[in-house]
Amino acid sequence: MSSVAVVSDVVEAFRLQGFEFVGKTDDGWFKLRGPLIPCGADDGIPCEVQLDPTFFDLPRIRLLEIPPELPNAVPHLGAEGGLCYLAKGTVVLDIYDPVGQSLACLQRAAAVLGQILKGEMIEDLAEEFFAYWNGWLCFVDMQGEDLGRQNCIVAQANGNPLWFITDNEDRTTRKLHSLGYQVTDKTVLTYRVKTTAQPRPLTSHWPPETVGDVLAWQSTLDPRCRRKIHERIKEGQSKKANGVLIIIESPLMTYGFAVLFDHQVSQKTKLADRRDSSFGLKVMPVSVIRIDDRYLAQRNIPKSKTLAGKRIALVGCGTIGGYLSDMLVKAGAGSCGGKLTLVDFDGLLPQNIGRHRLGFPDLLSNKAEAMAKELKRLSPGVEVHALPVDVRQAQLGKLDLLIDATGEESLGHWLCGRYRAPTPMLSVWIEGPGTAVRALLSIPSARPARPAFRKKRLWLTRRTAAPR
Repeated sequence: MSSVAVVSDVVEAFRLQGFEFVGKTDDGWFKLRGPLIPCGADDGIPCEVQLDPTFFDLPRIRLLEIPPELPNAVPHLGAEGGLCYLAKGTVVLDIYDPVGQSLACLQRAAAVLGQILKGEMIEDLAEEFFAYWNGWLCFVDMQGEDLGRQNCIVAQANGNPLWFITDNEDRTTRKLHSLGYQVTDKTVLTYRVKTTAQPRPLTSHWPPETVGDVLAWQSTLDPRCRRKIHERIKEGQSKKANGVLIIIESPLMTYGFAVLFDHQVSQKTKLADRRDSSFGLKVMPVSVIRIDDRYLAQRNIPKSKTLAGKRIALVGCGTIGGYLSDMLVKAGAGSCGGKLTLVDFDGLLPQNIGRHRLGFPDLLSNKAEAMAKELKRLSPGVEVHALPVDVRQAQLGKLDLLIDATGEESLGHWLCGRYRAPTPMLSVWIEGPGTAVRALLSIPSARPARPAFRKKRLWLTRRTAAPR
């Protein structure tokens, strides 16, 4: 069946549901308009359905008229009427049944709309908080948990200002330079507060427009946090700052807002009455994005331990060591006070490039130094050091993990003897002519690495011995 015939069948199926074809969107999707009727209702709400011509993506459904009885913030319904009836990626559409699948999506949307009209699913507002809270971008690069006043760097990106909150100006500046951003001499008075409550929009009045609105909202979540926020705003006002940025750390997310002061108006108000002038100050929501190394490492392995804060030495930056060092950094090595040391006295030769993490620009460079440079380019906040020497002449100090990626048996024996328990040791080598890659972790209570190498040697001896 041709695609034209398939589309015609779907349009006809929707026509039987009261929809009519009205044209195409700018990106080629088919537009239909008709009533979206919730379960058990007699009348529907006018809506627009947009269908993917390939039927791979979920239909887009938008209410053309938002019922006036609905509050300003309701779950699964955007300000422009967009209806979120299914989370993308949670279902797979059967592309061989476009009619049935499209109608099933319409039924699902009608069911969700019915729940919204009944005032149900309010708890989902917490999960959808950022759909109702967006504004200027603010990046947070903080390893510690200190509250109170924070350091804010203002950077320029394509002429637009960006805010970066940091507890290590040097580390954050390196990250900004890696992005090509220009650091300015400006700053913003910033405070960090903590709450025990997960945020969710108020259904009665949203979004907040003034400090008074924010404080009323926070009173419903965490009165103690509300008082702290008010104190910080008044503190900023007393410092004669142009504005103040409030960052709120909640259990599952970080969000914030900015307050802009008008001291001339404030002075006139102060003379007119003795009421707190801060309540009428305008606020601006801020979209907070975490860029700290702890978050970057933890994001892909939630609730699991990372290598952040560990002192790790990697001996050998060849085929295995090059790729392994990259994965170690992505797992947190060299961050949050930790340190990654790369040891290799060898240089990168043309015959290495086809199988190495480095490429042609690093030809004839020392592998450890070139790899450290590459890791710092990819992760500017990490602490990576290169030792372009034989490991037997190196002083590695106290380690949390020693990795031998040289594949040299005799050197492995030497490392076992030089760095005894309680230093854990990971030995990695390539078996035979690239047959497999083996890894053996030696725990502090025992050192099985030497016997393992022996077994490997005996196995190779048996395989290479001449037949009797």
